[in-house]
Amino acid sequence: MDSLTLGPITRVDGVVDVPGSKSASNRVLLMSALASGTTTVSHLLDSDDTSHMIEALAAMGVAIALTPERTGATVLGAGGPLPATQAALFLGNAGTAVRPLTAALCLGNGTFMITGDGQMHERPIRDLVDALRQLGARVDYLGRDGCPPLRIVASGITGDACTVRGDTSSQYLTALLMLLPLVDHPVRIEVVGDLVSRPYIDLTLDVMAQFGVRVEHDGYAVFTVASPNGYTAPRKILVEGDASAATYFLSAAAIRGGTVRVTGVGRESTQGDALYAQVLERMGAKVTLGNDFIEVARGTLQGIDFDGGDMPDAAMSLATTALFAEGETTIRNIRTWRFKETDRLSAMATELRKVGATVTEFEDALRIVPPDRIQSTAIDTYNDHRMAMCFSLAALGDAAITINDHNCVSKTFPGYFEELALITR
Repeated sequence: MDSLTLGPITRVDGVVDVPGSKSASNRVLLMSALASGTTTVSHLLDSDDTSHMIEALAAMGVAIALTPERTGATVLGAGGPLPATQAALFLGNAGTAVRPLTAALCLGNGTFMITGDGQMHERPIRDLVDALRQLGARVDYLGRDGCPPLRIVASGITGDACTVRGDTSSQYLTALLMLLPLVDHPVRIEVVGDLVSRPYIDLTLDVMAQFGVRVEHDGYAVFTVASPNGYTAPRKILVEGDASAATYFLSAAAIRGGTVRVTGVGRESTQGDALYAQVLERMGAKVTLGNDFIEVARGTLQGIDFDGGDMPDAAMSLATTALFAEGETTIRNIRTWRFKETDRLSAMATELRKVGATVTEFEDALRIVPPDRIQSTAIDTYNDHRMAMCFSLAALGDAAITINDHNCVSKTFPGYFEELALITR
C-alpha cells in the first residue's frame, strides 16, 4: 500500500485554482450526451469518476472528443436516449455515474449491464430502482439485493408517477429528474421524507436549465416538467470549480494561515459547499468573498454545533478542522455519511481518535473534543478520497501524519497533494 507522510506543516499561503466540480462535470457530460446538438465543455474535471462517465457514454454510442489535457470535451448529443442497444458498463465507485446512468439507460431499448468495483457493489441503490420500477422500468439485481451490479432491460418509461425517499441520497432524485425531459409524457416525482443535500438538487436543476429545461417543484416535495421536449445543447458550457475540493484549502488557511485564495468558485456558485466559507467565518476565520473566488485567513477557531445535512462533503472538512478549535464541535444530520464510499461516520470517528481527539459517534452525528496536541499516526483512508484529503489537515498540527493509500484521491482530485504542497511549508 502506498503512503505519504505530511508535515508538520507550519505555514499555509497562496492561490489555488480548484479543478472542475465532479458533481457538475458528470451532470453536464450526461445531459450533453442526451441533448440535441453539440456541446463544448470547458474546465471539466479529469478524474476517475469523470473518466468512467466518459467511457460509458462512448460505449453507449455517443461521440466525445477530449482535449489533450482532458479538461475540455466536445460532445455530439444523441438528441434523446443513448443510442446503443447493448452494453456492459464498468463504473468503478463513481456514484455520480452509476445512479444517473441507471435511470438514463431505462429510456432506450436494449439490455445493459452496470457493474463497479467491490465498494460500489456494497453501496445501496434500492430507492432509485424501486422508483424506476414504479415507472415501468425493468431493473434486476445481479448480486447483493439492493446494490449493483444491475441488469437493465430497457423499453422506455411507461409510468407517469413515482415516489422516492429523500433521506438517503440526493443522487436518486437527481437521476430521476434527469429523465423527465426525455419521457414522452409528463411524469410526477414525489419525495417521501426530508430531502437531504438539497443544494445538490439545486445544482441539478441549474444544469438542466442551462440545457433548456425548466423543472417545476412544490417545495422540493413534488417535481414535474410540464411539457417534456428533451434537452437542447447550450453550445458552450463552463464547469464551476469544485466547491467541495476548495474546503480543504480554505480550512488549511483558517487553521495555519497566512491567507489562501481559491479561484473558480465564489459567491455566485450554485454549489452548496461554497457556503462552507461561512462555517469557517462562524468558527472565527477571516473570510472574503468575490464573484469567482473565496479567500480565508487564519483566525482563533471556536468549536460549533453544525447541521451538515445540506453539505455532507464539506462537513467532513469541518470534522478535521475541529481538531484545531477551542471547545467541542458537534456535526449533526449526517446519516448520509453511512452510505458513501465507506461508512464515513464510523471511519471518521476511528481516525479522529488516532490523532488524539475524543469522539462520540451517534447514528447521525459526531461530537469531537480536540486533543491538547495532535498525535503522529498513520491514517487509513478506506479507499475513500475524502478521508485522504480531510486528514491531510491533521498535518497542520505539531506532528507528522502518514496518509495510507493516498492515491485514492484520483477518484476526484488526482493532483490534490501536489496542490497542497504548493501552498504549504
